[in-house]
Amino acid sequence: MSRRKRSRRAALARVARSTRQRASGFRARVTFAIGAVVLGAGALAVYLVREDTSPGGVAAPTTPSAATSPAFPQATYVGRESCVGCHAQEVAKWQGSHHDLAMQVADETSVLGNFADAKFRHAGVSSAFFRRDGKYFVRTDGPDGKLADFEIRYTFGVTPLQQYLIEFPDGRIQALSIAWDGRPRSEGGQRWFHLYPHETLRAGDPRHWTGYEQNWNFMCAECHSTDLRKHYDTQADHFATTFAEIDVSCEACHGPASNHVAWARQEGDWKRFDGDRGLAIALDERRNVSWAIDAATGNAQRSRSRETAREVEMCGRCHARASRISDDYVHGRPLLDTHRVALLEEGLYWRDGQVRGEVYEYGPFLQSRMFAKGVTCSDCHEPHSLKLREPGDAVCAQCHLPEKYVSSQHHFHPMGSAGAACAACHMPSATFMEIDSRHDHSLRIPRPDRSITLGTPNACNACHSKESPQWADAKIREHHPEPKPGYQSFADAFHAGSRGEPGAQQQLSELVRDAAQPAIVRASAAQRMARRLDPAAIDTLAHALGDPDPLVRLGTVEALSGADPALRARLLLPALGDPVRTVRIEAARALASAPTAGWSDAQRAALEKGVAEWIAVQNFNADRPEAHTNLAALYAERGISEQAFAEYARALELDPSFGPALAYHADLLRALGREDEAEASLREAIPRAPREAALHQMLGFSLIRQNRREEGLRELGEAVRLAPGDPGFAYAYGVGLHDLGRTQEAVRVLESALRSDASDEDALFALVSYLQEAGAAERALPYARRLVELEPQDPRARALLAGLEALPRR
Repeated sequence: MSRRKRSRRAALARVARSTRQRASGFRARVTFAIGAVVLGAGALAVYLVREDTSPGGVAAPTTPSAATSPAFPQATYVGRESCVGCHAQEVAKWQGSHHDLAMQVADETSVLGNFADAKFRHAGVSSAFFRRDGKYFVRTDGPDGKLADFEIRYTFGVTPLQQYLIEFPDGRIQALSIAWDGRPRSEGGQRWFHLYPHETLRAGDPRHWTGYEQNWNFMCAECHSTDLRKHYDTQADHFATTFAEIDVSCEACHGPASNHVAWARQEGDWKRFDGDRGLAIALDERRNVSWAIDAATGNAQRSRSRETAREVEMCGRCHARASRISDDYVHGRPLLDTHRVALLEEGLYWRDGQVRGEVYEYGPFLQSRMFAKGVTCSDCHEPHSLKLREPGDAVCAQCHLPEKYVSSQHHFHPMGSAGAACAACHMPSATFMEIDSRHDHSLRIPRPDRSITLGTPNACNACHSKESPQWADAKIREHHPEPKPGYQSFADAFHAGSRGEPGAQQQLSELVRDAAQPAIVRASAAQRMARRLDPAAIDTLAHALGDPDPLVRLGTVEALSGADPALRARLLLPALGDPVRTVRIEAARALASAPTAGWSDAQRAALEKGVAEWIAVQNFNADRPEAHTNLAALYAERGISEQAFAEYARALELDPSFGPALAYHADLLRALGREDEAEASLREAIPRAPREAALHQMLGFSLIRQNRREEGLRELGEAVRLAPGDPGFAYAYGVGLHDLGRTQEAVRVLESALRSDASDEDALFALVSYLQEAGAAERALPYARRLVELEPQDPRARALLAGLEALPRR
């Protein structure tokens, strides 16, 4: 692939990435939803090298679980009243819990906020909260931007804040962005506040309370109700969302209970369920398990290894940063069958895995030593009341000897002080939704030394905020001259990989191959290897495609989806038969436009089945512009242009400023040779998304293709202005400047960008060439050496360096 083509493809990818990383609304689970927005028309071409690695080239799917086997009746939801007779104690604990109060009809018992004609002003909009005819209302700016009265239909949560839901005639339920602070007045609570206090969000903005980022049906309903079915009608643009119970009730976690109830009451053909008591899922990983503390180490060992992660995955449905790809969830099946879980991605996590964005508990916990040792969520939390099994440090003392750890000799703080608490050092908290403080469940030791070298936060300076990381590191070394590194050991590799440093691929490869590392770490390392797919990296990723953990396979498929077309087809073909849906549909999408000449009938059928599954996911989430943009890109790659244009149009109906749809629509026009229309499309797009640097770059490319080079160069320069320090934009602008004879300007632009990121090979190649051309070989030499460090096997880089080193020194 030519460097110019890579630059265009990178521009498309940047639009998708910047859109995915927008701050989304409350309980945001959508920044990576529905799969990554894929590259547009002409960005990928796929060719085939046939190499079957399994019978028929496709792995056989696993057998369905007994709960869904045709030999057993399909279980149905029966409601918690059917559970009370036998499980009164558990139901009593559940009552009043966050699960019980997750969502309620708005009435005298559920509404906490002040609706006594209370006023709240934000960003020029004065809102009023009041009651009328026994109902609760808010007067605020609606979908047309005008003030109107809206009835509060439901409450959402209880503490530390409560939100309010408003239903529209099309079945859409929207979450008001003004929330009630439920904390005591002494803690700053008992007030109305805005979830985006520093932003002005007007009607039409996706994050305005009437926008799709604040839509209950997609964003939050699944995790606040039981057996949620979205039921979105694309043609009518209408929701008919249903739930079995309004809150998170018994069957949300235990699954549909009709078969279990039949067994318990000995009704019908109940004897058929004697084996598993008719349970949809057996949450029994802790049954007959004990933890014995070793006095020598002060730490406990599980009496037997945990063989599954059923319970943790069950909790992960709602306590993970994930997007829902289907509502046909089967309790006990892998989470990735119906949810796409975020890996340890930039923007969501710091490079050492600490919480950065709103990722909830699942992803952090998968990184922890606790999870690796067999701890489950309910070891610490009572699963019905959701309270800690023991208060404060006592919950940790279940497995960690108090005499050793609840001591100033361990934590070096005054006993009873805030800094002496286990969670203060090992589970530092971050605040989301303005007032909701949540603990990081990766359970790590403080590493201020990494704050110094990598810029990551640390628990010490979270409390001692006036001190420096160097001070914190010195304090730790006073007590531990050789500090323990902790369980999470991947930070340096992730940092090197993100910066594209020499040797990074080797470090990432070692992580991927190390079975002792947490699966989410190995998956994230594989995902990061996509930056530079050299032969060694490809060998590692090919091996990882057979990993037993689906997270690792998913990260690997994502890494290989941008590989050379022939290589991609050869490696990913077997993944079409992966037993886990998210993995196989990602493989299908990567191969969707592959020419199938030479494939077996079984292979072609597997591809079409996978593509159909992938399309079904997009249709399931057709209330989102991402889904239509994804479909449009698929149809464009397959040459179905009319349908592609229709999907782009639908995406822009849902969000006129949606960057990927704007960019890919223009790129499809370009691919079809309709350059004047592509230019017009981009000129229309830029006012809708004026901060999208990639749109300016694409317009610049279009103008240059039309031989309007000066105009094009101005647009390339505007892209650099909007995204300073991004070497991809700088490379395109630098090439344009050079081609117009403005070599010195090109050199300045490239040098400036490479000060921020010195690992972009395109920018380095261009800069070395331009400096050499300008007679500045001495200045070019360090950049050429850097290039060879990054690409030691590239003969062009080695030749460039050798030529420079052979020149006589001044």
